[in-house]
Amino acid sequence: MSMLTPPGMGGKYRITGDKYPRMRRPRRRGRLVLGVVASVAALSLVGWGTLQLIDLFTGGGDEASAAGSKSGCTVKAGPSPSASAAPLPKPGQITVNVLNATAHGGLAKKTADELKKRGFKIGDVGNATATYDKKVKGTGVLLGPSSALKTSLPVLGTQLASAETRTDTRKGAEVDLIIGAGFKSLNSKAAADKALATLSAPAPTATSSTKNCG
Repeated sequence: MSMLTPPGMGGKYRITGDKYPRMRRPRRRGRLVLGVVASVAALSLVGWGTLQLIDLFTGGGDEASAAGSKSGCTVKAGPSPSASAAPLPKPGQITVNVLNATAHGGLAKKTADELKKRGFKIGDVGNATATYDKKVKGTGVLLGPSSALKTSLPVLGTQLASAETRTDTRKGAEVDLIIGAGFKSLNSKAAADKALATLSAPAPTATSSTKNCG
């Protein structure tokens, strides 16, 4: 009888041999989870390393963008209407004082009548003040408050070529057209209307558009 057989037991309960039976330890779930996590981490590291190698050999990121620009994939600016520009006043919203700074009589009245036909409101008509009388050598001077520098004065300027634009400290929105020694006549109505249409057109602003690289 083997020394492994308990006392009083024999027959079919007899245990033969001289070694104890070995029992397998139950598997632990913690080790299994740890193994899965380690595998995922290893795969992630391999994937990241692969991406780095691809970036290295292809020039990646900013260098790739720079290379694209050199090969013809450029960004060009295209025009689009600007919504921020303030609308210009219409001639009917502008009151013009027509003043004659020359020795030729009747120019102020004649010029005022023509401006009125073109839709402008007419204020004072007469001779220029001593500040300008006989002192304007060009076609004329457009004079108004600083607030009119980009509104009423440019609109009035479409009627008289080469007129000088100035501002003063007056109160109110009226503007002056002071006729100078070089004055012959106002611009033709067709030319003035064309200049006014161009002036009133919305100014273009740059927008980005990408050139087709294919």
